[in-house]
Amino acid sequence: MSQVIIIGGGAAGMMAAIAAAGAGHKVCIYEKNEKLGKKVYITGKGRCNITNACDTEELFGNVVHNAKFLYSSFYTFTNTDIVELLERYGCPVKTERGNRVFPVSDKSSDVIHALTVCLRDLGVNVELHEEVAEVLQEDGHVTGVRLKRGNRTVPADAVIVTTGGLSYPSTGSTGDGYRFAKELGHTITELSPALVPFEAKEPVCKELQGLSLRNIHAEIRNGKKVLFEEFGEMLFTHFGVSGPVLLSASSYVASTLKKGPLTLSIDLKPALSAEQLDARILRDFEEAKNKQYKNSLNHLLPAKLISVIIERSGISPEKKVNEITREERHALVCAVKDFCITLVGLRDYKEAIITQGGVSVREVNPSTMESKKTAGLYFAGEVLDLDAVTGGFNLQIAWSTGYLAGISVPQ
Repeated sequence: MSQVIIIGGGAAGMMAAIAAAGAGHKVCIYEKNEKLGKKVYITGKGRCNITNACDTEELFGNVVHNAKFLYSSFYTFTNTDIVELLERYGCPVKTERGNRVFPVSDKSSDVIHALTVCLRDLGVNVELHEEVAEVLQEDGHVTGVRLKRGNRTVPADAVIVTTGGLSYPSTGSTGDGYRFAKELGHTITELSPALVPFEAKEPVCKELQGLSLRNIHAEIRNGKKVLFEEFGEMLFTHFGVSGPVLLSASSYVASTLKKGPLTLSIDLKPALSAEQLDARILRDFEEAKNKQYKNSLNHLLPAKLISVIIERSGISPEKKVNEITREERHALVCAVKDFCITLVGLRDYKEAIITQGGVSVREVNPSTMESKKTAGLYFAGEVLDLDAVTGGFNLQIAWSTGYLAGISVPQ
């Protein structure tokens, strides 16, 4: 039996504790907040998108950086394993569109409760309001931690760092783990907010604030080079654009965006080709031939978008529909199928779901999550240079890496 200290009681930390205690170790979680899983409480808008029910192989395709590193983790503790664990401890789940898994109750607190009961059953000691100031080591092996309060030293055979990243700092994610890792000789890759909304140049976004669009195709370009494209949902905000598609896009284009603005092209009618859309518009115009142009687009577009599309098409809003030329119709088709916005930046960590970058995975053993630099030191979850798109994949990274770290501590 080893004495295991876990720094941070989020998703990865709780799972690491469950795994280590289940393997017979004496485990203590030090959590600086007033409760465990503070960030888990707010994930999925308070519903907690626990995981994604896709095949295990599909998980890798949704990881943005260092997917291969997760091979052992994902296969050691799968998306089915987390579901079975939660259901065993009284939190039944359901699967929604896009294979997203949520608690049946739609309450993230039920996920935390199930994990807390499991921790209690396994005899894990949880110390709340306890902040770790330093991870101690001697001759290349961890020896314990020093607590901030009272400068007290606590010995340990293994320390698992599950402190999260920098996103949602109000939940206690203040980058402590990066400091611990650096102090012990680890490299921290470039950090950036990820799964985060974009800021846009055009004031039209503020005009459209609150408008949510489903089934659009988004393409982000740097000049002519396409950096990202995907179908899905988006949202206009007072500062720019957000929504599932664009949150995922932020993970792919963040580094390029730092060098200069990018173009977001939105196809508002991706199910129709330009020719099909033109035919559709012709039919609508035929039905509204005596109306003014500004009153003819109600069936085609959401009300909030109509004036913006009219302006972008360059056609006078007062013009009679039966006077609109083929060239003008073509301009309308272009306005609908290539609605362009200039992306100028990302929102900050306060609005980011996760942090991109972290402890370099080159310095961590993917089969155990143990540091290659300091024996007995393990990392799991968001503190590592691992990130995925939205849909439950980032929490699965936390569950899987946390579990693998926990079971890898030697007896």
